Amino acid sequence: MPIIAPSLLASNFLRLEEECKMLNESQADWYHLDVMDGRFVPNISYGLPVIAQLRKATTKDFDVHLMILEPEKYAEAFRKAGADRLTVHYEVCPHLHRNIQQIRSLGMKAGVALNPHTPVELLSDVLHDLDMVLIMSVNPGFGGQEFIPHSYQKIRNLRRMIQERGLATLIEVDGGVTTENAASLVKAGVNVLVAGNTVFSSADPKATIRTLKSIE
Repeated sequence: MPIIAPSLLASNFLRLEEECKMLNESQADWYHLDVMDGRFVPNISYGLPVIAQLRKATTKDFDVHLMILEPEKYAEAFRKAGADRLTVHYEVCPHLHRNIQQIRSLGMKAGVALNPHTPVELLSDVLHDLDMVLIMSVNPGFGGQEFIPHSYQKIRNLRRMIQERGLATLIEVDGGVTTENAASLVKAGVNVLVAGNTVFSSADPKATIRTLKSIE
């Protein structure tokens, strides 16, 4: 069964406490929190104060995805705000190994995200240091985009790299995940499904999460 990580970016910000209560009671495993700075991506979402408040109303792992420049400046602050997992983008980290070591030294699980144009092979020399790789199956910055089909091949390539090295690195996919393509993603090698609009636009979010969770 996949790990289900609903993305709060698609939630109703006027009713965040209720949305958190719903997720607490659901079969969701993690909370996926997208942090955008308006520089690396053309959008601004929410940051440290909101995450710190959300932490008070939640009972599950915080999977924080930093779509920001210079993430090393804020890693410790995100740990203090409640992040359990911190993912940074390959494209903004010229000293990626150092970023990964910093995240782990702070007691968090370390992830690296790849934009649609970035080959998975570029992670070859740090894959053994990673707890998770996030494949962006849309261009980062906005929710509700259509899934990029080539992502399947990237997932299969990454799964092969992980298996050849005998690693336990998780593969997460974010962008355009639906109840229709979720089974194909899991079959390709995905461990963690990030679902935003699919969950929060659903008439019954808990049932949608249950459907995603039941995939084998």
